[in-house]
Amino acid sequence: MSTNQFGTESPIRQVRIPLLCLVVLLCLAIPASELRAQEDPPANAPAVKNADAKIQKNADEKVEKDTPAQDREQTKVIIEFEGPIGPMLEQYFFRKLEQAKRMGADVVIIQIDSPGGLVEESFHIANRLHETDWARTVAFIPEQAISGAAVVALGCDEILMAPTARLGDVGVIFLDENFQFRHAPEKIRSIWAGELRELAQKTGRSPALVEAMVDMNLVVYRVKDKDGNEAFMTDEEIKSSKDPGKWEKLEPVFESRKNTFLNVDGTRAVELGLANGLASTRKEVARRLDFKGNFVVLRFSFVDRLIYILNYPVITGLLFIIGLVGLYVEFSSPGIGIGGLLAALCFGIFFWSHYLGGTAGWLELVLFGVGVACVIVEIFVLPGFGVAGLSGILLILASLVMACQTTFIPDTPEQWATLSVTLQTLFVAGIVFLVIAFFLNSRLRMIPVLNRIMLPPPGPDGRIDSERIVKDTDGQSDNSTTSSVISVGDQGVALSLLRPAGKADFAGRRIDVVTDGDFINKNEKVEVVEISGNRIVVIPVK
Repeated sequence: MSTNQFGTESPIRQVRIPLLCLVVLLCLAIPASELRAQEDPPANAPAVKNADAKIQKNADEKVEKDTPAQDREQTKVIIEFEGPIGPMLEQYFFRKLEQAKRMGADVVIIQIDSPGGLVEESFHIANRLHETDWARTVAFIPEQAISGAAVVALGCDEILMAPTARLGDVGVIFLDENFQFRHAPEKIRSIWAGELRELAQKTGRSPALVEAMVDMNLVVYRVKDKDGNEAFMTDEEIKSSKDPGKWEKLEPVFESRKNTFLNVDGTRAVELGLANGLASTRKEVARRLDFKGNFVVLRFSFVDRLIYILNYPVITGLLFIIGLVGLYVEFSSPGIGIGGLLAALCFGIFFWSHYLGGTAGWLELVLFGVGVACVIVEIFVLPGFGVAGLSGILLILASLVMACQTTFIPDTPEQWATLSVTLQTLFVAGIVFLVIAFFLNSRLRMIPVLNRIMLPPPGPDGRIDSERIVKDTDGQSDNSTTSSVISVGDQGVALSLLRPAGKADFAGRRIDVVTDGDFINKNEKVEVVEISGNRIVVIPVK
């Protein structure tokens, strides 16, 4: 972990790239944008400072609407928030929060059970909760909200906890160059301590107690002024106040002793003012909120769990392998067939899952599309292996790597570790693909049915034996024992629009062909000008 995490843990020239890949990717990405949460609001967006103001504003807006009373009934929504905090859980929460907004919820309850996770994602969620001015936000902690999860809870208007639940211990750790967990240095720790103090001030909680969750050496005292008002302050806060002499130290907060991150149970959290009340069950939460209806519960759906599964490196590697094999099969047979569709589906699923998982965006998708376009140009427009083909391959690889991580250039050990896993996944997938491609090249023609989707290589004289690749005009296999051949200079008729791949008839036999780049209309005469590997290239007869 880094300072971004809290403690607690084949021959290419013989292939064809179907344009359908790009189309399917775009089709899959468009609905994904509907599912993914909207971007964070601007930092200077107005935020309502307390829950009462939020409720009043929401109620005033509803009264203004000319709708029946039953349509103005408010909805209480519970969002289940469980597991380590990372990009996927962050995007899951944003999707559910937007769903609650569309439902017209006036109270959003975040049921938290999490050991924490990454720092930035935790603060993104906390700030989004604080800036939610269309509903009252309540953190319900039946078991634990440790580390980053405590930050999320502190972003809510209210916190309700079970008596034995735990809150706190926001110690920042990182992964050093020896891949050992270390507490973050003061320079890093002070940044996040300042962020957390600011969040506490906005939500009406003690900044000193909240800072003690981050700083293990900070001692907080219960103090009282001359008017009998009590607060929790540190020595530095007392000294920097306008009238240090008016504060009387009563006793230190035991949980903030040196070498200890502040961590309290529900009962103690209420005593210290960090939590607003005790509640062990949803029924008790309903009583606290004076709500007699039924909560609407938003939890992990099939799509949410599928996104988690598809983001595992092993599954990502399988998608790469299947997609590459699909491309290889497609490239070995002219036209858009099952191989191209399979490749488009695999890479489409990859970008879709990583888009919703929070690591990929439109940039990665555009880079992938441009890379595919460059390779197509290299194959059909600019023969030879040049700048277009090399650029296309590099763009495709860059898009795949970028889609697997949240940062463009790693700058922490943890980010470098993520990059390493991604590169290893791509490398292993490439090796497995080469093995499978070799097997297909040598064995595919021996498998019934599958042997008909590949063209055989030319003979020593450069001519292709058509006995194994052609069909009669009635669609049945040719069982003739006479060895017919296709050679350069043979003429036939296009049976379909060649754009640039399709079928042509040569002496009553249907053969898969490809043009040199130009489109050829149906029923137009064609002539074979090149037989290269598995490709039969034709041009129109003038």
